[in-house]
Amino acid sequence: MEHIAKIIFGRLTLESFPIHEPILLGTFAVVALGGLGVVGAITKFKLWGWLWREWFTTVDHKKIGIMYIILGTIMLLRGFADALMMRAQQAIAFGNEGYLPAHHFDQVFTAHGTIMIFFVAIPLVSGIINFVMPLQIGARDVAFPYLNSLSFWLTAAGAALVMASLFIGEFSTAGWLNYVPVSNLQNSPGVGPDYYLWALQIAGVGTSLSAINMVTTIIKMRAPGMTMMKMPVFCWTALCSQVLAVAIFPILTAAFAMLMLDRYLGFNFFTNDLGGNPMMYWNLVWIWGHPEVYVLILPVFGIYSEVTSTFTGKRLFGYSSMVYATVVITILSYLVWLHHFFTMGSGASVNSFFGIATMVISIPTGAKIFNWLFTMYRGSIRFDLPMMWVVAFMLTFVVGGMTGVLLAVPPADFVLHNSLFLVAHFHNVIIGGVVFGLFAGIEYWFPKAFGFKLNEFWGKVHFWGWVIGYWVAWTPIYIVGLMGTTRRMRYLEDPTLQPYFVIAAIGAVIILIGIIGFLIGFVVSIRDREKLKVGNDPWDGRTLEWSTTSPPPAYNFAFTPVVHDLDAWYDMKCRGYERPSGGFKPIHMPRNTGAGVILSGLAAVLGFAMIWYMWWLAALAFLGLLVVAIGHTFNYDRDYYIPAEEVERIEAGHRPPPPPEPRPDHGPALEPAGAK
Repeated sequence: MEHIAKIIFGRLTLESFPIHEPILLGTFAVVALGGLGVVGAITKFKLWGWLWREWFTTVDHKKIGIMYIILGTIMLLRGFADALMMRAQQAIAFGNEGYLPAHHFDQVFTAHGTIMIFFVAIPLVSGIINFVMPLQIGARDVAFPYLNSLSFWLTAAGAALVMASLFIGEFSTAGWLNYVPVSNLQNSPGVGPDYYLWALQIAGVGTSLSAINMVTTIIKMRAPGMTMMKMPVFCWTALCSQVLAVAIFPILTAAFAMLMLDRYLGFNFFTNDLGGNPMMYWNLVWIWGHPEVYVLILPVFGIYSEVTSTFTGKRLFGYSSMVYATVVITILSYLVWLHHFFTMGSGASVNSFFGIATMVISIPTGAKIFNWLFTMYRGSIRFDLPMMWVVAFMLTFVVGGMTGVLLAVPPADFVLHNSLFLVAHFHNVIIGGVVFGLFAGIEYWFPKAFGFKLNEFWGKVHFWGWVIGYWVAWTPIYIVGLMGTTRRMRYLEDPTLQPYFVIAAIGAVIILIGIIGFLIGFVVSIRDREKLKVGNDPWDGRTLEWSTTSPPPAYNFAFTPVVHDLDAWYDMKCRGYERPSGGFKPIHMPRNTGAGVILSGLAAVLGFAMIWYMWWLAALAFLGLLVVAIGHTFNYDRDYYIPAEEVERIEAGHRPPPPPEPRPDHGPALEPAGAK
């Protein structure tokens, strides 16, 4: 009987469910009740059919972008819950063991880092690029609409596996990049590292496919007249970021594949014996890891550029230098990865090269800061929420940049590398750079996506919660790091350090207030959407996405825009553009498909089966993947036409924008293109 159970369930037994862990049981109860509530509500209001038709099977880049942002927000709540648990543990664990056992604490900090980078930052960046970029270049959709759907659902499948590890089995204890030798089979024989590897392999394929799609879209689908040097800066930063992603994600996939071979088939790529080399894993992971930071930050720099230009009523200062700086960062980001382990003993020459390269990469980043400041100089700045996020970013990120240059000096890094100073630096640039920018982007483009603004009061609660909370949470960590406090510690012996950790925990609670404000803001804004309704161009924008309706129709533009100048929509307003009222033609569009959801569901089942050694289920899931993928190639009903009458009806239903009264441009003169 036991043998049959082992064949059917593999490693999965009753002991795999954490029924003796009160924290996990409580979490499971809350998640289960919340999930049942959502399922019950969807069933009660008969929304399953609508969700399947309009959202789950959609290939519309705008809806896929919104779903990425929803996924990122949900995973933010999980990742931040882990952060609160760590902060509480470290605040009370002085002279005692605290409330988290060592094994549980290691899972929490591994899950926190993994979720925040792979399932919060990447989905939020991908979501904003997906929604905004095709609109900014005047395209009807992305180059490969079906691939876009598959990319999103693969990311969601990876996130589902990470969430499953909370209640079935355990997660990795080897840190957010699953370091060997901790994650080698002899040191971690459990399912934790396997959950990590399968979740990230599945999500990583989605991210790679998405990046290929975005690069192709930008290169091949720009509106007539939009040369590369007339593209909005956001599109440039998205292009460079996604080119980087195409180059680096296969390296991560290969590193994880080799670790899988070590764990499943007894290979010796990263073992301590038989020719294996654990340090090679660190090299491969960080050759991905450092450019990945720029995959996240470059699109966010683009968001800051768009917001600064719009809210100062000026063309961006130094557009060309901004583009060149972006390209230089993209290239240099390949040449700095070793600064993540100066302490490994590569020698003075190697460390010097990577230290200098790391300092050099700060130069184009600094140039961007000055470009934004010069854009603001003598502009009529409107301090709406998106612009407030930009100012908060500048004040916060610059500190993170300076501590980064300090850590780029190998002798200083030898002292600080294994201290909390490094952890504070990383959170400084990710929160002050990436997170603030993503919130600026959500605030800025939300009216374009839904036709109404977000509630301003709750937006400010969100803003001040994050900004004040960040400084309260991480300044003490910088201080204790300089004092030599080691990172990754569950408890500390020195009671004089406790006040710093208590202050840090208070900062985390203030950030929690900001996150709650963010969520309440959504609910209140949806409730009051009629009051918050705005026109197509509420911020007096300058790029093409503001020329179409809010929310945009499925086809984005009834007529493909023709671009004559940088800041194409500002140029059109200067020329007295009026929305066309006739002459519409049928529009060719891609048809929805459920293949992406089904393939990703099967991929998640395959991953789960491989984690638990259910070989029969893994074989069935793999066979299912092949059948569905091959079957999809025989689906020839992939497109349709929106009739001209339907286009005319949709366009007539939107009131024309008010007569254009462009704000005075304090930057370089913008004469109409015809006058040149």
